Amino acid sequence: MAAVQGGLVDAVEEKEIKTEPSNDSGGNNNASEGRLLSPSPGSSSSAGSAKSAVGAPEDQSTLLAVLQFLKKNKLTESVDILRREAGLPEDVLDSKGTDSSGAGSGAAADSTDTAGGDASALLSRVTGSSSAGAPAPTKAPGEDQPDVNVVLSAYSQQGDPALYGVYYNGLKRFIESVLDCHRAELSQLFYPLFVHMYLELVYNNHENDAKVFFEKFSGDQECYYEDDLRVLSSLTKKEHMRGNETLLDFRTSKFVLRISRDSYQLLKRHLQERQNNQIWNIIQEHLYIDIFDGMPRSKSQIDAMSGSLAGEAKREANKAKVYYGLLKEPEIELPLDDEDEEAENEEGKPKKKKPKKDSMGSKSKKQDPNAPLQTRIPLPELKDSDKLDKIMYMKEATKRIRLAPDNLPSICFYSFLNAYQGLTAVDFTDDSSLIAGGFADSTVRVWSVTPKKLRKVKSAADLNLIDKESDDVLERIMDEKTASESKILYGHSGPVYGISFSPDRNYLLSSSEDGTIRLWSLQTFTCLVGYKGHNYPVWDTHFSPHGYYFVSGGHDRVARLWATDHYQPLRMFSGHLADITCTHFHPNSNYVATGSSDRTIRLWDVLSGNCVRIFTGHKGPIHALAFSPNGKYLASGATDGRVLLWDIGHGLMIGELKGHTDTIYSLKFSRDGEILASGSMDNTVRLWNAMKAYDDLETDDFTATTGHVHLQDNSQELLLGTYMTKSTPVIHLHFTRRNLLLAAGAYNP
Repeated sequence: MAAVQGGLVDAVEEKEIKTEPSNDSGGNNNASEGRLLSPSPGSSSSAGSAKSAVGAPEDQSTLLAVLQFLKKNKLTESVDILRREAGLPEDVLDSKGTDSSGAGSGAAADSTDTAGGDASALLSRVTGSSSAGAPAPTKAPGEDQPDVNVVLSAYSQQGDPALYGVYYNGLKRFIESVLDCHRAELSQLFYPLFVHMYLELVYNNHENDAKVFFEKFSGDQECYYEDDLRVLSSLTKKEHMRGNETLLDFRTSKFVLRISRDSYQLLKRHLQERQNNQIWNIIQEHLYIDIFDGMPRSKSQIDAMSGSLAGEAKREANKAKVYYGLLKEPEIELPLDDEDEEAENEEGKPKKKKPKKDSMGSKSKKQDPNAPLQTRIPLPELKDSDKLDKIMYMKEATKRIRLAPDNLPSICFYSFLNAYQGLTAVDFTDDSSLIAGGFADSTVRVWSVTPKKLRKVKSAADLNLIDKESDDVLERIMDEKTASESKILYGHSGPVYGISFSPDRNYLLSSSEDGTIRLWSLQTFTCLVGYKGHNYPVWDTHFSPHGYYFVSGGHDRVARLWATDHYQPLRMFSGHLADITCTHFHPNSNYVATGSSDRTIRLWDVLSGNCVRIFTGHKGPIHALAFSPNGKYLASGATDGRVLLWDIGHGLMIGELKGHTDTIYSLKFSRDGEILASGSMDNTVRLWNAMKAYDDLETDDFTATTGHVHLQDNSQELLLGTYMTKSTPVIHLHFTRRNLLLAAGAYNP
């Protein structure tokens, strides 16, 4: 209620006084100008004349309804301002208001004054963007005045349904007639206006008009809205709108358009001259126009950023500070015998090589200025086994091959043959020793990729007989009788859609259609915990690079952050308008990225739970995410076959890699960040020159206030190689510690 009141007061005061700029949610005056203008060009052009306001009975009764609402909430100052501006007498509410308030508080329907009745009827047609999206119930005459949220939820019906096509066509002709530089920007209006006008017709039971309107103008929309229009075409009756998710998204979230000030002024002038109230009302109520100063954007720049369910991200959404730097690595000295093992090299060679990792961005000696504090979020302490693993990692890194355009990685492909169970997810351990697959038959299978077989820990009775002080106690506790190349994990009651190994290789996570995430022990190959928080299928889960924490996302549109020792989620990240299809942790574990069917990517702060970045540009659901090893960049892949590169610090798209012809299911940066590998349903692995994509960028663009970068169409220059499989879609990629690329998928005969 308060939000609605505030909105109304702001709008009224803005019109009359205009002394202080409105602090709108966009954070800038430009945006507020787009939202807090007078309710319609008709009334704004006649703000001073009492005749126009009082002359039209419908306008007058709408005004009375608003005045009564303000008076009821004791906003007397706003009542006076609005009444003076409309030129109404002081006693207008006393004479007209008594009857209508009587009707509202229980008087019989027949005693209601016509104007008062009109007022309450019209009040119920005023629309609010903050509505819950439920259609307003019909109000019995004897009830109290309805709750504002319900009142404000219905689509307002103020125009002749037959004229909708005329209004839309008039705007279309106007936009086609303006200069080319403005046309591309104003064309963004077509889609949201089309959808809202169609829904307004359907909501008010004008089925035939709605059908004619849809058939006439649906062909004008951009091709990337095809799927949305297909859903929309099935909504032909008011009953269909109840509980429809796509519709709820559209009604409850404002569609964001980014338009230059010049283009916006053109549009505003046109609508005011034509007194095109119908379109203006929709722009006011359902659209958020983010106005920027500067040159209008070109068609290619707009196309690169548009396509999401709710338009582009507001520029303010990507202004928050993000600590994308890496955490300082713990100081671990290599044991002396390492030099002895490298006897063929001159002494100290490995030590000289170690700093090389600094330039690769995988380890930093001094604290990165963009890195979060070590203590910003609690991270698990390193165990002795973790330190041994770090030493192994450092030894491997000294033998790492430095990749470059003229030195591409070898690719080893793991084909799952006869996978009739339906392979849905794959993951490799960081040291590339284990591979796990999630299957549609609800099983999880784990294989050893090395000659070392998988063994379970001995039973409790046998463990009591072991000498716990012996040096090889870790070997002795394993039961040789259970050794095998693979293990099957049973527990889920639906297809397994996501799996992830813990960094220490002791645990495996799996998420399923059954709504649970399970944590499996790789020592005993049994399920330790079933995490229940999602009510619907969980499409993906991912372990933090530091272990302990993990993230999950699914059909309920909410991503959840968990810790392995808590059965309830620690954080819930809510904001996506459709299924969360993929999740990924930032290398410093302080942030989580989620990709969704609403065609946006969001970056969430683990500490506060806030959304700190929204990236739009994909034209289909997002299925792959990967952070660069230095934490600066994010790559995303979707059903549109495009790989997009994002600069996390500036919150901007910096690259578009075109080449795949089908959904991209996997992305991975090489260990040094030089090369990006992408795997797709088109049965190919492609390698891209990631470093060149960043280097070619003009960094001056980052300082521009317009919030967009001019992208070069240089996909072919950045593509280093395409590698076909026989008939195997690529669903996972992994670079080993020495930069060998591993790929996996199920052979599709």
